[in-house]
Amino acid sequence: MMNNNMTRDLLVFGEDWGALPSSTQHLILHLSSANKTVWVNSIGLRRPRVSLHDIKRIWHKINSDTHSISHQSGLPNDNFHIVNPKTIPAPHYKLERKIARELITAQVKPVIKKAKLHAPILWMSLPTAIDVADNIEHSALIYYCGDDFSSLAGVDYKSVRQHEKKLVEKADLIIAASETLAAHFPAEKTKILPHGVDYPLFSTPTERAKDLVDDGRPIAGFYGSISKWLDLALLTQAIARLPHWHFVFIGAAVIDITELEGFDNVTFLGPKPHYLLPSYVQHWTACLLPFIKNQQIEHCNPLKLREYLASGRSVISTDFPAISPYLEFVTAVKTAEELVLALTNSIPKDINPHQQLAVSDQTWSSQADQVSKWIDLL
Repeated sequence: MMNNNMTRDLLVFGEDWGALPSSTQHLILHLSSANKTVWVNSIGLRRPRVSLHDIKRIWHKINSDTHSISHQSGLPNDNFHIVNPKTIPAPHYKLERKIARELITAQVKPVIKKAKLHAPILWMSLPTAIDVADNIEHSALIYYCGDDFSSLAGVDYKSVRQHEKKLVEKADLIIAASETLAAHFPAEKTKILPHGVDYPLFSTPTERAKDLVDDGRPIAGFYGSISKWLDLALLTQAIARLPHWHFVFIGAAVIDITELEGFDNVTFLGPKPHYLLPSYVQHWTACLLPFIKNQQIEHCNPLKLREYLASGRSVISTDFPAISPYLEFVTAVKTAEELVLALTNSIPKDINPHQQLAVSDQTWSSQADQVSKWIDLL
């Protein structure tokens, strides 16, 4: 429940609403209950490539309505509007940036008027949105930084760095998802807000998913993007040594998974809606965070960490800063031998209520309440 003394209108530049749940979506979902909100779908962090994925995304953008109103795609309330802008993704050159700015402004302003926003707070989760700030009347500017954009795969680094520098200069408040991210910004206007968790969703017992293998073997599971930051060598070695275990992966695979698919005890289930994840994770023996060590992982604060913890199941992870507060409940491993031992030691373990309690007060609602207090001071 929000505790705003007064409501403040919000104009949010984020990723595409309804895509994989992000920290921005979780926070705005709660903030929008007390604040009129216009959400602007992603304007991109990189130029499109000649690939099936990018061609499909461009086609969807072109053929989508410029704006839509609540009750579509699970939008939260009647005061929530979405803009699906047609623009130049990640503009770099001066003329490109000018054209993109005018295109976005022309599409956003009519929705601001229709939604009856008055001098909204601009909330920018994507640095490439900053060029629009001077064209839209606003009362304050927030930069919400949930990722180290300089280390994200596929990002046009030079363009994003230019935009982020301007955004940091203009922002009245910078909210960073971790201490390592906050260290990049001016301390006098930066706040740290760790990710929250949908605690009721992940802690409330639910029935086993029908497509989750049930052959008596213990299950080690992972959900999320199956990308190059997964330590495939670590996983391959451990899987080969544990034929009496089943390894389940949920999510879109954007790397070559041929080697893992060759194991009889590995199943890829593809992407699943976020609300269905508890029907899988609650029935795993152990939850995995098997990441390689790089700059992106050093700065990341994965949502699934607290979701795993809220489920009460054993959590096994490679070592990176975000797990530090939870080392009482997370087993950190460096080698395949350590991963095999950790998995073996996780049998049999019941739901751990102390582990669940450790994140029970870190809900998205409580995190949004904190943001609301900061907003009231702007």
